[in-house]
Amino acid sequence: MQCKLCPSLRIDLQYSEFQVEGLLDFLESNGSQIREILFTHGQKFDKVLAAFSRVACPKLKTFRMLNLILMNKSMRGVEESCGFPLLEELSLATTLYSFTSDKDLLHILFGSTKLRVLDLRGCFRITPAGLAALPCSDLECLFWGQYFTSSVGSSSLSKTGLHLLTQKWRQTLQQLDIANQLFMEEYLECAVSFLSQAPDTLRSLNLSGTRISPAPLRALLGQTTLNYLNLSSRHTGIKKISSSFSSKLSSIQFCTSV
Repeated sequence: MQCKLCPSLRIDLQYSEFQVEGLLDFLESNGSQIREILFTHGQKFDKVLAAFSRVACPKLKTFRMLNLILMNKSMRGVEESCGFPLLEELSLATTLYSFTSDKDLLHILFGSTKLRVLDLRGCFRITPAGLAALPCSDLECLFWGQYFTSSVGSSSLSKTGLHLLTQKWRQTLQQLDIANQLFMEEYLECAVSFLSQAPDTLRSLNLSGTRISPAPLRALLGQTTLNYLNLSSRHTGIKKISSSFSSKLSSIQFCTSV
């Protein structure tokens, strides 16, 4: 059934029971009108992903797939379609073990040049090189923290290259979350230095669980727009940082709980 009177459609399949065949029929008839898709892990999620990959949704702006175990074959058909050229937000955040790779991410975003928000919390297999290869040049929010026991400490693939991201998006990045990403200190310093060179754009920075040292934060804290800084970590010299920048922290929400 085609919804001719609804130029903009939103599909919310979170915690819902539905027939995959009916959904596929609906997508084939109305894919060009869909602006937002939300769904979570379930028994039929692989069939749902296959359906989305086969049906063109050229006007899709928001795509949230939460707690999905995304395999390479799940979204393979997307690259054969026009992709999601108007997509502004993609979330693959998960509390489950993540198999999502750089290749999987590119299969979804190969045509998404307008992406503004990317939520990859828990996706520990994604690398800085993979993110830097994405076609979006104006990303505003990157949430890439590792908060869950299945992923914390498993990010051995992502210990270098963080500067590739801050170099690419330093002009537009407003929120950056890399909590518990165990990057080497020199790459953290280089990444933060690129953020320091950018205009007053960055507003929120979560470095909880990282090995950041006080020195590279000095220039960054001079940015008047920064209003949230999380340094909670057993890896970080919290007291040293707090005392070093006490005069600049009065206007910033500063988190140091261990």
